[in-house]
Amino acid sequence: MLKELQQYVHDLPLHSLVFFSLVEATANLVDVSEQYWKSKGLNGARIRILVEIMKEGGTILPSMLAKRIGVTKPNITLLLVPLENDGFIRRASHPQDGRKTVITITSEGQSLLLQNLPENRERIAEKMNTLEEHELKQLLMLLEKLQRT
Repeated sequence: MLKELQQYVHDLPLHSLVFFSLVEATANLVDVSEQYWKSKGLNGARIRILVEIMKEGGTILPSMLAKRIGVTKPNITLLLVPLENDGFIRRASHPQDGRKTVITITSEGQSLLLQNLPENRERIAEKMNTLEEHELKQLLMLLEKLQRT
């Protein structure tokens, strides 16, 4: 039985081989980014939240943010507390619907991103530079195709 299981996990069909390779490559790139943030005394997950808020123009609903980063609504509240305590975001009542809350990145949060995103992107680019530009474009096209399914 053990040999059968070992053979099963080693003899992967192509789609599984590609999936696991993609997961491993992604984990390696995420690790490069995480190491950068750690070297700055920062948390990559919190930076991702700030980036997602900026993608929406600086203000976002917690439910939309939770969906974007793939966490539950209760968990997003827990993730926001340290960012709020550090002064990188603020929560306020929604201007049209006072029952809702909006999250806004502060000038401190914006400064944090402006100071650190360029170097973080350089570190990622160093790893990605093993691919030629046409390969990067092809990879992007394929990943976008996977996201539509």
